[in-house]
Amino acid sequence: MHDLYARESARLLGVAKRIVRSDALAEDIVHDAFIKIWTRAGSYDSARGTARGWIFSVTRHLALNFMRDNAQTLQVSEQSESALLADAASDVATEADSFEYRARSGRVYGCLEQLEPARRNCILHAYVDGYSHTEIAQKVGAPLGTIKAWIKRSLVALRECMG
Repeated sequence: MHDLYARESARLLGVAKRIVRSDALAEDIVHDAFIKIWTRAGSYDSARGTARGWIFSVTRHLALNFMRDNAQTLQVSEQSESALLADAASDVATEADSFEYRARSGRVYGCLEQLEPARRNCILHAYVDGYSHTEIAQKVGAPLGTIKAWIKRSLVALRECMG
């Protein structure tokens, strides 16, 4: 567990910071994540993905749960509420597809490997680290338009590869 912490804690802290936007909270979340990883190691299923992916998802879910549980309640108009309910209904309809998605999710790693490293990193920064396009452009040192084009083209390539 010590070796795992030494190897992955900095990256997990980065994931948590991107979500909660607080160093102290992110550290608490990573701490809780390692406790959960330790106590629930038996629930890891290699058929559903890599161990590294699993520990990242544990951390990400803890951070998202924290944000959801500590969100402030907003007043919603009747019109907005009906739109939100319609979105929720469409989400329920797509849950039936989640089993197929889980079965195909292992292929995404192979598809990501087919992308050029710079483009793959942009996709990972956007969808794993939660960076905005502007933040990715600053991090990579490329123009914003280039980052947007890379992400768009890479998503098309991933979609085709996943077929």
